[in-house]
Amino acid sequence: MVCGCRFSNGKVCRGLTANTYTYTESQYSDDGLEVEAPEQLSGKPADNGAPFPVDPDAPLEHYVLTWRSILIGSLLGIIVGASNIYLGLKTGFSFGASLFGAIFGFAILKPMSNILSDKLGGGYFGPKENCTVQSAATASGGLTTLFVAAVPAMYHLGLMTTPQQDMGKLFLLTAISAFYGLFFAVPLRKYYILQQKLVFPTPTATAYTIQSLHATSTPSARRTASKKINIIGASFVFALVFKTFAAYVPGLLWDWHIFWWLSQGLGISSLLGLESWGWWIEFTPAFFSAGALSGLNASWSFMIGTILAWGVLGPLTVWTGAAVGQPIDAENYPGYMNYMSMTSKDPINSPSPRYWMLWPGVMVMLVYSFVEVLWSSPMFYRGIRAAVARLFGSKPLSHRPSSIPDEEVEDPAPPHEQIKTWQWVGGLILSSLATLIVGKLSFDMDISVGIVALLLAFVFSFIGVQSSGTTDVNPVGTIAKASQLVIGGITKGQGIDVKKAQKTNLLAGALASQAASHSVDMVGDLKTGHLLGASPASQFWAQVTGSFVGIWLSVILFVLFASAYPCVTDLTIECTAFGMPAVTAWRSVTEAVTKPELPIPPSSAKAAIVLGIAAAVTVPIKYLFVPEKYRAWVPNWSGIGLGFVVPQTYYPIAMVLGAHIAQYWESTAPVSWEIWGYSLSAGLIAGEGIGGMVTAILVVLNLDGNALGTGWGCPQGIYCG
Repeated sequence: MVCGCRFSNGKVCRGLTANTYTYTESQYSDDGLEVEAPEQLSGKPADNGAPFPVDPDAPLEHYVLTWRSILIGSLLGIIVGASNIYLGLKTGFSFGASLFGAIFGFAILKPMSNILSDKLGGGYFGPKENCTVQSAATASGGLTTLFVAAVPAMYHLGLMTTPQQDMGKLFLLTAISAFYGLFFAVPLRKYYILQQKLVFPTPTATAYTIQSLHATSTPSARRTASKKINIIGASFVFALVFKTFAAYVPGLLWDWHIFWWLSQGLGISSLLGLESWGWWIEFTPAFFSAGALSGLNASWSFMIGTILAWGVLGPLTVWTGAAVGQPIDAENYPGYMNYMSMTSKDPINSPSPRYWMLWPGVMVMLVYSFVEVLWSSPMFYRGIRAAVARLFGSKPLSHRPSSIPDEEVEDPAPPHEQIKTWQWVGGLILSSLATLIVGKLSFDMDISVGIVALLLAFVFSFIGVQSSGTTDVNPVGTIAKASQLVIGGITKGQGIDVKKAQKTNLLAGALASQAASHSVDMVGDLKTGHLLGASPASQFWAQVTGSFVGIWLSVILFVLFASAYPCVTDLTIECTAFGMPAVTAWRSVTEAVTKPELPIPPSSAKAAIVLGIAAAVTVPIKYLFVPEKYRAWVPNWSGIGLGFVVPQTYYPIAMVLGAHIAQYWESTAPVSWEIWGYSLSAGLIAGEGIGGMVTAILVVLNLDGNALGTGWGCPQGIYCG
């Protein structure tokens, strides 16, 4: 369904599917026009699970696990990680590093291999080493989920000190969630990749991309590979520079406050209401690209939720008195209000509209994801049951013909390239013990709760891999919120104080979610290597090394953003730079399950129940009554719920625009879209993310737009970057 794009709740968007346009470059003439019907890269169906045929003319790759592939891959992963912290704090979106690492890794190492000597990093660079690059990138770039959700929520609730003082704890927390998920991915490879032969659309697309980049046997193929590199590089630089410089003139280059301009220019004060509800345009390359990758369904679902929340229900709650806003400047600008604050003196009886919208949004996302999983529970049950049986060496529990005994599952990797049992078993045991010890000594989490968190991660990993392997949707992020309910029940039974219960709740939920999510990413990564005939052992050590690098740099990046924007960790500071929907959801669920009285406004609770029922009913209607070819028109309630949680209306506007342009491009020139679409979108997404990191550095140095920029075009003439 998607090309590495996902919501913080785990819901994925759209992208290069494994069984669509997987073509060679020979179909293009010198001017880039399509000239003939293409053929598949592998010459086989994309979903038969077999590795790609070996090119007899390709040079032999003697060294696959190299220092250059680990170094470049880890650094590329961190670029994606920085982008994900920036984008995740804004709207809860994050993007996988596999395709970005594959393409950018090729762009860096292919020229390097031809120019430098062997001792300095030169020498043949082939598809298997390219797979090592993306393995390290996926591992190092996939560890930032903690820092756009549970960790800031801990600070908002006063459960930790400051990021600078807590760096040691943050390193340990990231490490235990990373390595447990990594080691647990190894035994899942045999069942889900070798036996079940699940498709894993995005990892398969990554394998095809790597193969096409190295298919340079003809001048046409070499030109196309070069164009891909140029496009991703140019789009990356453009977005980085644009984001950085737009921060100095945000009212002109970044945000267009059209209704503010009209209200002041035409003297129509009623238009200030639209400005107050956040209806303006933002020129964000990242979310334009997110829409292009996500497709019309995800983008319009997000837009529908936004219109319903901030165009219909929001004004209704204020009109009826169910929610209240705060005047910004009642004397000079009557009608200009702040509806986006999360704090109020009486959140139950006089909530802000944003707080009121939170509960329907969270309810919709939770209910829809749970019902989707329950609807597929027979598939999940059979898959989990058989996989557990394999994992512990027992006989298959199903006697259907599709159940293949262990001895009949042939591993195409030679013995010396396979991951040794003692390596992953030993790592799994050590990481489990480390989780319990760190949880107890650093966070005062009971050993029993730590065991429950590990068991939940165990179950979520099966669900995530099964779902991701078949549909490219990883629901772990949303489902993991169930762990908060489970842990909440445990802590209430223990009778511990509220603060400790909140810390335990967030910690256990974060461990289960991050560990399972990392496990799913690593299994997908092994699928890419399987198709390319890469060494699983080399991938494993690339994952270990990439995770180690990612642990350190993810924490450093979070500390950087928290230093530049104190509102990330301080709930009393109004946050204009980030909406932090995932942080808000985790914090609110934690408060709800640990307080004697649910802090939910009654009218908001009723709306949540009604919308939750609507979301639940949609699932059976979709599968029972809607023909499969029309299901893409059924709104995705996870996207609708996100529209309630994210108050920034300009994100779905940008996504819908990007989705329609991509839809037109893909329908009129599908081969061109598959070859160029991801490179352009990935470069823009990563470029804006790194631009956000550069801006954060400038804020720390007091050289940012707030210090040196202008408020021209901004409401009230006040800097709005």
